[in-house]
Amino acid sequence: MKKNILVLGAGFVSGPLVSYLLELPEISLTVASRTLSKAQKCIGNHPRGRAAALNVENAEALRAAVSAADIVISLLPWMHHLSVARQCLDLGKDMVTTSYVKGEMEELAPEAEKKGLLFLNEIGVDPGIDHMAAMRVIDRVKQSGGEITRFYSYCGGLPAPESDNNPFGYKFCWSPAGVLLAARNAGRYLKEGKTVDIPAEKLFRHYWFVDVPGAGTFEAYVNRDALPYIRIYGIDSVQSIYRGTLRNIGHCDSWDAFKRLGLLEQEPLFDFRKKDPGAVIAEKIGSDGKNLIKDTAKFLHLPEHSVTLKKMEWLGLFSDAPLPLEKAPLFDMFARLLQEKLVYGEKESDMLIQHHEFRAQYPDGKTENIISTMADKGIPGGDTSMSRTVGLPAAIAVKGMTEGKISLKGVQRPVMPEIYGPVLSELETQGILLKEKIISGGN
Repeated sequence: MKKNILVLGAGFVSGPLVSYLLELPEISLTVASRTLSKAQKCIGNHPRGRAAALNVENAEALRAAVSAADIVISLLPWMHHLSVARQCLDLGKDMVTTSYVKGEMEELAPEAEKKGLLFLNEIGVDPGIDHMAAMRVIDRVKQSGGEITRFYSYCGGLPAPESDNNPFGYKFCWSPAGVLLAARNAGRYLKEGKTVDIPAEKLFRHYWFVDVPGAGTFEAYVNRDALPYIRIYGIDSVQSIYRGTLRNIGHCDSWDAFKRLGLLEQEPLFDFRKKDPGAVIAEKIGSDGKNLIKDTAKFLHLPEHSVTLKKMEWLGLFSDAPLPLEKAPLFDMFARLLQEKLVYGEKESDMLIQHHEFRAQYPDGKTENIISTMADKGIPGGDTSMSRTVGLPAAIAVKGMTEGKISLKGVQRPVMPEIYGPVLSELETQGILLKEKIISGGN
């Protein structure tokens, strides 16, 4: 019996997911997007695919679309997931997202379980592949009688080395707003039994270098709060746990300066109908604009020749060229300039790095350091690594759900063998895999 799958959203990660599901004869697929042409592009002329126009803020239209599906995949911005989930709960439909589980979603768990529904979240890359690769190692160590005492997890989406050709060492496949918002977060991790809190204003001052086999050396800074993963991963024995973001060398110093300059602030508003970026920066720092670079250097306590100021100049922050904005905060101005300059060319490719470092302890005193690494590149002129590593895990999980091989209920993450086993195995057939290295210690 065919299963009707509804995909909400036709953004940058939709392509690989839709292509994978369209190859499954037991599935009939509908892609719904506010912009019909985007949905049509995803589907192409496939006979088992249908494109639909849908505004998810129209509750009646959303309900009609959900009611016709067996499984709903929400690739919408995270703030829409809850309204979709409530419709799925009311109509008795399973749901899949690649986003973090928020508290409001967690609260739906008892009712979803009672109704025999699965709301599978965090089944992308980070979160997603990171969870699954971690749990594969953690469960294996536990089955051998050991325990995890240290776990550091790193992830980064970057230009592939051959496409790394701008001074930022970074490019966007989509709107920069999400990256800018993440740069405003605080962080927390556990180090040798002690909690380390990193306030938002110091996020980019607290970083270190990480050598990733086969990929290079990167800067790592803390990614949100790692402590909940002690419970999620079932590793009460851990003395150190950290989740970090990987970026190219020089990223953190520059982004700390961008933050201090106020480029991530969402208020006050500046009138870009009357002022160019240079004039707005001058107003922000109290400069007359005659020697803006020198005044910015003084404001940030940087030498005029610093790499960070060179990046700002290259980006256009000191420019007198107008921007197509009206009244907007510095956040919007910065995002607009990033979106214009940090873009992939037609034949360029990205790289997704996932790197885990474990320390395992066994009852006989033996220890192991386990390194697990993925450095996956996108296809020049084709799908990005980011879209494949986010979209394919969700697609594979949906396949397992339609075949009855994933039968869990409630609000879940992919931390159980029933999910991570088949998904990781299938990803390996797609060329997406983590290579392990085990270094044994003495008794």
